[in-house]
Amino acid sequence: MSNTDFALAVEDLTVSFDGFKAIDKLTLYIDRNELRVIIGPNGAGKTTLLDLICGKTRATGGSIKFKNEELSQMPEHQRVRRGIGRKFQTPSIYENLSVFQNLEVSYPSGRSVWGALAFKCSDAVKSSVQTVAADIGLSDRLHMEAGLLSHGQKQWLEIGMLLMQEPELLMLDEPIAGMSARERELTAELLQRICKNRAVIVIEHDMEFVKRIAQKVTVMHQGKILAEGPMDKVQADPRVIDVYLGH
Repeated sequence: MSNTDFALAVEDLTVSFDGFKAIDKLTLYIDRNELRVIIGPNGAGKTTLLDLICGKTRATGGSIKFKNEELSQMPEHQRVRRGIGRKFQTPSIYENLSVFQNLEVSYPSGRSVWGALAFKCSDAVKSSVQTVAADIGLSDRLHMEAGLLSHGQKQWLEIGMLLMQEPELLMLDEPIAGMSARERELTAELLQRICKNRAVIVIEHDMEFVKRIAQKVTVMHQGKILAEGPMDKVQADPRVIDVYLGH
């Protein structure tokens, strides 16, 4: 498989903060319809890796190619336009707007000045909102104020706000933190639905959850990749047990 076939090709990626290599010559390939989970102890560099991919942090060296286009010098907002969506740990939704309005304002027609001026709640927007609401399991909550949703539903709404932009790469940092058991189950199903036509990267600590959703697991340790593969293979790797699962 050539590098051009991947949604994301990260090669020899390095970032140093005051001489400390938070990411150290890391290479990672993600397929177009893949759900990849990244695990590893605190300080392994997982969140920093997402920061580098979305442009929040600039790399010191190496290459990040998205659909074969080099991103490493590209500003964050341009990466979003190219189709990269990122959800942080704390949900940022508009609490006083309805679920429908939260999704509606995330529709990408406002990306150009003309788009913003001509923006109406057209049929295209409405049908996009309906589709995404079904994907995130909030179809029956469209007219509810977002602030009244449960913690899990707020997390799903935020994923929905990203889906409105039809990203081809979606990155989620600990999406099930603070969720009930039932919400975790529904989130696992949601993630399996939304990786059908895009690449999804999830950072997660909960091993049961990782087992449920991962097609392939990448284990990070000290800014490098320690192991990679199906969950059962990774779990049986003595190095992984030593640095991570054993603690």
